[in-house]
Amino acid sequence: MTEQKQILTADDIRRALVRIAHEIDERNGGLGDVILVGIRKRGVPLAERIATAIADFEGVQVPVGQLDITLYRDDLRLRGPAPLVRKTEIQHDLTGKVVVLVDDVLYTGRTVRAALDAIADLGRPDRIQLAVLVDRGHRELPIRADFVGKNVPTARAERVEVHLRESDGADEVLISRPAQA
Repeated sequence: MTEQKQILTADDIRRALVRIAHEIDERNGGLGDVILVGIRKRGVPLAERIATAIADFEGVQVPVGQLDITLYRDDLRLRGPAPLVRKTEIQHDLTGKVVVLVDDVLYTGRTVRAALDAIADLGRPDRIQLAVLVDRGHRELPIRADFVGKNVPTARAERVEVHLRESDGADEVLISRPAQA
């Protein structure tokens, strides 16, 4: 049995993504060389929402790509004999660009490390930045986010669950705790 608590509502998520969009613009002194790359699965709709927010306030269409990191994971052997590999779709050359990786939760840093390896195979960006909706701590690698929607201190036994309307029918972030015996 687990206990769940909502830590972000749909409106909280919207506000966090709009704030992140503004921070990306400010940090990069404009958006001309910026490409948003969502890490599959939930990073993709988050990247698309950030791009929409940027278009709303700047009138600029920032390119959005989709990155599958399955074959770059360091736990691939542990995932079974036939991991589900999805398509990477990035229509623009990354060389010389500012790539903003977008993901839902930053935890150990291993997903981001895999994404960095995948990006390196696709080009040589000028800079790579990281935007996450939730940073829950417990890093195992020296990786930090440049843009964070919400920092949520967690215990290792807890789970952070991001639900998005595109894949789950609703927008919310929950924290699940194992029930006390």
